[in-house]
Amino acid sequence: MGFRQGAVLASCSFFLGVLFICFFVDYRILHQELTEETIEDGFQFYTTFFNAPPAIKAVLHGFMGVGILGLVAKLHKYDESAIFFDGSSLVGYIFSAAVYLAVSVPSLRTIVTPADVDTRADRIEALRILSAGNTIMMVVLGAILVLQGGQEYARRVEARELAKMEEELKAKESPSAGKEKKE
Repeated sequence: MGFRQGAVLASCSFFLGVLFICFFVDYRILHQELTEETIEDGFQFYTTFFNAPPAIKAVLHGFMGVGILGLVAKLHKYDESAIFFDGSSLVGYIFSAAVYLAVSVPSLRTIVTPADVDTRADRIEALRILSAGNTIMMVVLGAILVLQGGQEYARRVEARELAKMEEELKAKESPSAGKEKKE
């Protein structure tokens, strides 16, 4: 595993960790009866998340950039493995970033700093949309990790098969080379 793959795995794992923490709130919002306590827990959790220090947000966005750069660098190799595995991973990663920018950020703003026209029902709906977006991002990032694991597995199988073919080729050449020397 090289630096590029490490960058991709680290960024995906980091975001999965952040989303897993959010999933403790998201699960109750999406899959259990929506009570006043659940709603207030969601509002409080995401208010804390939104009001995190700028350094936390910089790390979050920096890791997003590291993941994209790692995938683009891996795709630069441009062989079949890169096209299939890294290309698909890049599409998934960009999709996750788009969900984050188009769904998560506006929903967080609606929850934490609602506009004058936003009602409590709008904030609750934004909370549900945010939870669904987080779940979608978890699935896509998990798929990226599976693709990266599949790429490594395919590389190892290919190397094993090539070594086996070279060994068979050497075995075929060795007996014939020995017979020629004796004659």
